[in-house]
Amino acid sequence: MDFFEQVGTMAIGSRLRRMSGIFTDEARLVFSLYGVDLDPKWFPVFYVLARRPEGLSTTEIAQEIGHSHASVSQIVKAMSAGGLVSTSRTAEDARVNLIRLSDRGRAIAPRLTEQCSDVGEAIDEMLAEAHSDLWHALAEVEHLLQEKPLYQRVKERYRRRELQHTEIIDYRPEDREAFKALNVEWIERYFDVEQTDLQQLDHPVEEIIKPGGHILMATYRGEVVGTCALIKESEGRYELAKMAVTDRVQGKGIGLRLGEAVIEKAREIGAAKVFLESNTVLEPAIALYRKLGFKRVCGPPSPYERCNIHMELELT
Repeated sequence: MDFFEQVGTMAIGSRLRRMSGIFTDEARLVFSLYGVDLDPKWFPVFYVLARRPEGLSTTEIAQEIGHSHASVSQIVKAMSAGGLVSTSRTAEDARVNLIRLSDRGRAIAPRLTEQCSDVGEAIDEMLAEAHSDLWHALAEVEHLLQEKPLYQRVKERYRRRELQHTEIIDYRPEDREAFKALNVEWIERYFDVEQTDLQQLDHPVEEIIKPGGHILMATYRGEVVGTCALIKESEGRYELAKMAVTDRVQGKGIGLRLGEAVIEKAREIGAAKVFLESNTVLEPAIALYRKLGFKRVCGPPSPYERCNIHMELELT
C-alpha cells in the first residue's frame, strides 16, 4: 500500500513536497527542451523581472511572488552568478539595489515565453483529465490557511485532547502546599512575594474559604498543576485571585479552563461582579482575562504594590 494512503491527510505536507519534487524534475527537462538555461527555482523571479524591464528591488520582488526577502536574495545572488541579472543602486536611495535582467537574461526571455505557453496548455490538458479541479482547490486551501494557519488548527485539537486529562476540583487539605508553591513560582519570577500574599497562601482556609470564598485546583494526569481562588469582598462582589498554572503544562489551555470554572462557581453562588488586580507586564494573563470577559476599569487602591491594572466582569 502507498505510504500516503496509509498515513492519510496528516502527510499532506510530505505529499506536496513529493509532488513539488516531481514538478521540479519535470521542469528541468522542459527548460532543457527549450534551451533555457534556468534553474526552476529561479523562475518566479525571472518571470516578474522579464515583465518589469525598469527593474525591481528585492523587497518588491518578494512581495510580488510571495517569497521571503532572504529567499529572493539567495535566488538573485545565484542568478547574478549565472549572468542572468544585474544590480545597481537606485537614484532615490543608495541603500536599495535595483535588480534587472542582464543582456543574457533578456535574450532568454522570448524562448521562455514560448515555453510558458506550451507548459500552460499541457497543464490545462492534464487538469481537464482529472476528476477534481486541483488548481482552484489549491487556491482554496491557501485561502483557508491564511484565515487560520494549520498550526492553530492542530493546536486547538491538541488542547482538547490534553484537557481530557485535566480535572478541576475543589481545594482539599492536602493541596495546601501546592496552592502556595504554584503562586510563589510565578510571583517570584516577576515580583517580590508580599505580606498580603503570604497571609492568604499560608492560611487559605482561614483567609479565603471560611469568609465565603472558594479555591479550585487543576490536576493534569493526576498531578496538581494549577489553582485559582474566588475571594469574597462583599455580598455579591468577589475577587478572582491567586491564579497560577505551573510552567511545565503551559499551552494546554488549563488556565482558560480554570478561569471558566471560577466564573461558573461565581455564578453558582450568586456573585454579581468579579474583579481582579494584576500587572500589565503579565501580557498572557491579561489576554486570558480579556478572553474571559474582564474589562479594565479604574479601581480603588490595591493592597499589592505590584498591581497596576484593575479589571471587572459583570455577571448580572
